[in-house]
Amino acid sequence: MVETVTIARDVVLSVEHLSMRFGGLKAIDDLSFDVRRGEITALIGPNGAGKTTVFNCITGFYKPTEGMLTLKRKDGHAFLLERLPDYEIPARAKVARTFQNIRLFSGMTVLENLLVAQHNALMKASGFTILGLLGSSSYRNADEASIELASYWLERADLLDRADDPAGDLSYGAQRRLEIARAMCTRPELLCLDEPAAGLNPRESAELNVLLRFIRDQSDTSILLIEHDMSVVMQISDHVVVLEYGRKISDGDPESVKNDPKVIAAYLGVEDEEVEEVLVEVGDEQILEQLESVPVGDAAPQASASMFAPPVAGSIERDDGDAAASPAASKAAQVEKGATPATKKSGEEDK
Repeated sequence: MVETVTIARDVVLSVEHLSMRFGGLKAIDDLSFDVRRGEITALIGPNGAGKTTVFNCITGFYKPTEGMLTLKRKDGHAFLLERLPDYEIPARAKVARTFQNIRLFSGMTVLENLLVAQHNALMKASGFTILGLLGSSSYRNADEASIELASYWLERADLLDRADDPAGDLSYGAQRRLEIARAMCTRPELLCLDEPAAGLNPRESAELNVLLRFIRDQSDTSILLIEHDMSVVMQISDHVVVLEYGRKISDGDPESVKNDPKVIAAYLGVEDEEVEEVLVEVGDEQILEQLESVPVGDAAPQASASMFAPPVAGSIERDDGDAAASPAASKAAQVEKGATPATKKSGEEDK
C-alpha cells in the first residue's frame, strides 16, 4: 500500500526530525532538511558527522530510530521511505545511490554493467520465463531499448568508446562516472552520491562536474551528494546542508554556508581566545544553554576540536533503561569556566 502525505510541491525529499541511535551513540540528532526537485543538494561536514548514516537511512540500509523520510515522485505518489522494505526504495520510490568504494562488476564489460542495472525491465519483458531465449518480440524490444539507454548514458559519461572493454580496465575517474551512469539507467528521481569526487585529480573532477550538471539540467533527476572536495561542492551545488556530530549547523546556498562562522569553526576549529567571540557572534542558544547546565569534571576527556559539537561522551550510563552519554569537556565549557586567554584579557582591559 502506498503511504501518501502532503508536502511542498517543489520538494522531492523531505527529511523531518531524523534521529539514528546505535546503542548509546546518537549518530543523527533531530535532523531536518529538504531536497528540492531539479537541484543539486550537498550534504557536507567533518569526518564522523553522520553524513553516510543519513544516506543509509534514506536508501533503506538502516531504519531510523525517529523521524520521517518522505519521497514525492513527479506522478504525485509519495512514499515514506522509513516504512518501505529496502528493495522497494529503488524499485517504487525511484531512489538510486552510489557508494564511497567503487562497486562495479569489474569482469563484465562497460556496456554489460549498464544492462545489469536494467534487469527488472528485461525480466518483465521475458515474462520471468525463457521467452528471452526463444527470441520473443517483447524481449527483443526491451533489449533494444535497454541498449539504447545504456549507450545514451555512456555517451554522456564520455565512455562510449570503451563500451566493450572490461570495467576493471578503466581509470579510477572513469569508473566513478560509470557508476553514476549505471545508477542513471534505473531512471531514478533522486540520485544519492556518496563522495563521488573522492580520489579524483582536478581533470577528473572537472569531468565529473560536467556529468552532474548535465543530470541536473537535462534529466528529471535531483541529486543529493556527500562530498569533502569543497571546490566541487561550491561549483555545482544549489543548496548545502552542513552536519557536525549528527546536528545540522548550517543550511542554505553555497555562498552563505561558506561564510557561516559555525561552518568555519567546524572545519578549521578556533583558538581558545576566539571561542567566546564566535559564540556571541553566531548566537548559538543551544550551546549557551549547555554552558549553564553541564558540569565539567576534572577527569573529563580532551576538548572537542569544535565548540559547536555536543559534549563528547566520557562514558555511557543507563537512565530509566535508555543509554545516555555522560557530559564531558568542550571548548564552549572552557568559556563557562572563564579559563580562556580571551576572558582574562578582557578582564585586564576592564581594569
